[in-house]
Amino acid sequence: MSEAPKMPNLRTKGRLMSASEIERTLVRLAHEIVEKSNGSDNLALVGIKRRGVPLAGRLGKLISGIEKHPVDTGILDIQFYRDDLSTADSRPVVTEGAIGCNIDGRDVILCDDVLYTGRTIRAALDALFDHGRPRRVQLAVLIDRGHRELPIEATYVGRHVPTSSREIVEVKFREVDNDEQVLLVERVE
Repeated sequence: MSEAPKMPNLRTKGRLMSASEIERTLVRLAHEIVEKSNGSDNLALVGIKRRGVPLAGRLGKLISGIEKHPVDTGILDIQFYRDDLSTADSRPVVTEGAIGCNIDGRDVILCDDVLYTGRTIRAALDALFDHGRPRRVQLAVLIDRGHRELPIEATYVGRHVPTSSREIVEVKFREVDNDEQVLLVERVE
């Protein structure tokens, strides 16, 4: 009988953002997006599964309220585009899933909760371009924690949080986690 893989012990170091701080930050990001995009006529927000999806949805609603017309939002599943899948097993078969909106010739803003190494965003760009050819792609994240391994930078950042490699930023959205906060946790040996 094989032993289940041991999960790392995590200790909460502190709360980085409360629910109200998240909401204020999203309102600010929505206004920044409208300002830098000169409106929202050609805009599409695409959330990276999992926690990028509620981020894109919330920003889309806020921008729609500012601009007084709906903003397209979509969902991007990058599961089979990641470069950290096991190379020992055979590669999974990629089945194309619909994003939920047309991205051809549009200004697309990829949305994700945390920007760390940049590998998730690299995979998201590969997946996105398999769905169409956007005019421009930008990145919006709630938290940028540094430690990049790839030359990727977010255009819209809710908060910069310097972290150590032992620390983890946990974003909790009520749509996914039935909770609403951002925590800083640390691996404990």
